[in-house]
Amino acid sequence: MEVITLFKLLETFKMVYETRNFSKAAGLLFISQPTVSAQIKQLETDLNTTLFIRNGRTTVSATPQADRLYNKALNLLDDWAAIKKDLHANRQTTIPCAIGVSHTFAMVLMPDLLIDLSNAFPHFSFSLKLMNSAAVAQALNQHELDLGIIEKPLATPTLLRVPLLTDQLVLAGDPQGPWLVRETTSGVYYYTKRYLEEQNIQDPIIEIASNALIVSILKKGFGCSIISKRAATDLPFQPLDTGFERHFYLLQRDDSSASVLDPLKTFIQQWASRQDQHNDYGY
Repeated sequence: MEVITLFKLLETFKMVYETRNFSKAAGLLFISQPTVSAQIKQLETDLNTTLFIRNGRTTVSATPQADRLYNKALNLLDDWAAIKKDLHANRQTTIPCAIGVSHTFAMVLMPDLLIDLSNAFPHFSFSLKLMNSAAVAQALNQHELDLGIIEKPLATPTLLRVPLLTDQLVLAGDPQGPWLVRETTSGVYYYTKRYLEEQNIQDPIIEIASNALIVSILKKGFGCSIISKRAATDLPFQPLDTGFERHFYLLQRDDSSASVLDPLKTFIQQWASRQDQHNDYGY
């Protein structure tokens, strides 16, 4: 098999594996569905194994062999991209770095960190994606991000998790409610759920998948929510005990291809340590 064909097949396999749908994969790859089917069939023939069980004309389920191939394919595709980047280094002056950031950190700390990162590493080209903690971890595992900063202690064997700094939560807004609550996969949802259960509160709840929007609504004098003390500027709030103190975490894939990001990781850790030393949240 020619190498160029192999990587085309692996790209198609990756998209089918992630979407579990031949039509969706074809649309994302800008090729026809029959082409996707033919490429998957060729890959299965070359590997002498079944990768997908067809559940209809377009939807599929993955076999254990596909699960094993997926993780290896991600590393192969990353290595191939790194080889191409190295061969064309003379034409590329910057290194791309995609960072996934959870909502609270993005709102209260990321602006300053991004400025400092850009000044310290001008040869990097940064892009930011705002996601909840679970989505950041998933995107890292799928090699869609290079680094992640989250507010939930997620555990995954393929990612390195490093504590960055502490974050005190407070009850902000009008305690009479209604409660403005993040979605269940967010970092702060666990604490909100625990507080409501401890206080036996069953007030009306409005789910809002954005910290910034919650804070904007609170500033209108409507509702209450558990948010970071750092985000409670110009808001009335009630302090909570140390049980509502959490951490922000830095996530990175546990593979050798991420070594180029080690200086960034060290810089972010040192930057966060300086922020934590103040521990007064700026007011």
